[in-house]
Amino acid sequence: MAARLTREWPQASDVVERAEALRELVASLAVADAEAYAQVLGARRLSRGSAAREAEVGAALSRAADVPLAVAEAASEVATLAALVAEAGSEALRGDAVVAAAIAEAGAQGAAELVAINLGDSDDARVRRAKELAATTREAAQRVAGAP
Repeated sequence: MAARLTREWPQASDVVERAEALRELVASLAVADAEAYAQVLGARRLSRGSAAREAEVGAALSRAADVPLAVAEAASEVATLAALVAEAGSEALRGDAVVAAAIAEAGAQGAAELVAINLGDSDDARVRRAKELAATTREAAQRVAGAP
């Protein structure tokens, strides 16, 4: 919204276009998350103690980790866009950019935790990537909060 209402900023339309694409992506990820969780629940319904169950649960949790990782990636980009808006957009709308960055930061942090939970104690690169994205998002949110 802040970029959409900023008329004197030449890149505003590009930011609006990318923000809309991210909004659509995240909406589709909500559906994908529900589907992934349903697969985890289905795997957990298999006979307890069987090797097949453990393998299927592990595979379902691994697939389920991809969704919050994608959320963390989107959140990181949202925070970066919010920083651009706060720095170059309308001063009157800077508060909206701050809110967007704060929400993105919370989303990235929560998503990183879900990746770690889904993958357990594994040394999976996705856990490190999610934590990096959460840190990048936090840095962008802090920039937005301190923007003039």
